[in-house]
Amino acid sequence: METGKHVMRQISIFSENRPGRLAAIAHALGEEKINILAFSIAEANGFGVVRVLVDQPEKAHEKLLSLGFNTAFTDVIAVKMKDQPGGLYDVAKILGDSGVNIEYSYAYSGKEGAVLILRVDHVDDAIKRIKSSGAALLERSVFH
Repeated sequence: METGKHVMRQISIFSENRPGRLAAIAHALGEEKINILAFSIAEANGFGVVRVLVDQPEKAHEKLLSLGFNTAFTDVIAVKMKDQPGGLYDVAKILGDSGVNIEYSYAYSGKEGAVLILRVDHVDDAIKRIKSSGAALLERSVFH
């Protein structure tokens, strides 16, 4: 079972947590015609981590690096959930029952329905378990 087509390249951007940082990131990506498809922001000890899924991850990474941002790629998966009460529970239970730990996640509801973006400790196991349960994973081509 091929799992690679379900792994997305998320960009994590580490930055001081101060006014204008998100605007600078968004402006830089906009100048390059890079579309932000999903993102989250987390804060710890005065620093922020902006996690983004974009349609051109390599180009976005190069642009942000050229502007002095500290960035890294992270592999994540995108699970299509039922857009109704219990949808998150179904996915979390599949992974929890399989011993796969969710390190962090964020979600959006859009044209593809409700989608949960997940960083997990065992990507291949998570993909296999989700697929064998009948739940749907989005393919990388949806984002890139």
